[in-house]
Amino acid sequence: MIRRVLRWPDECLTQVAQPACVDGQTLALAVDMLETMYDAGGRGLAAPQIGVMARVFVMDAAWKSGDPVPEVFINPEILWRSPQMALGAEGCLSIPDVVADVKRHSEVVLQWQLADGSTQAQKLTGFRAICAQHEIDHLNGIVTLDHLSPDARAAAIAGLT
Repeated sequence: MIRRVLRWPDECLTQVAQPACVDGQTLALAVDMLETMYDAGGRGLAAPQIGVMARVFVMDAAWKSGDPVPEVFINPEILWRSPQMALGAEGCLSIPDVVADVKRHSEVVLQWQLADGSTQAQKLTGFRAICAQHEIDHLNGIVTLDHLSPDARAAAIAGLT
């Protein structure tokens, strides 16, 4: 089922999500999130973006340039961040008219739960690392605008009105 993507400044986008249970309800949520993400033309979507305050995000870093590779991350946690940083343009389904340059770690080691409740950890690089960091920001109540300087943030917000 396609869900409505919340738009900034919705209050849900500023709150910290709570740990998710690995159960049928969470798995059904993830299916809805993937369907919503693809329908909206995104590469990632966090549960708070659809008003569900659970630590779940979905992503498909490859589908716009190749075959779909949907991924579901339940209770993700970054265990390690590379010292190397990358500056790149980021968009957000919750702030559709803003593309902002954001500095992120070029590599991260991410740990998360799978649908069967087991835990997996993997090093993410390139766009997968960037996308995962963006979605984890959403789980922590942080949006792209929060990474901007005060002047750049004011200019971006002025462009939304």
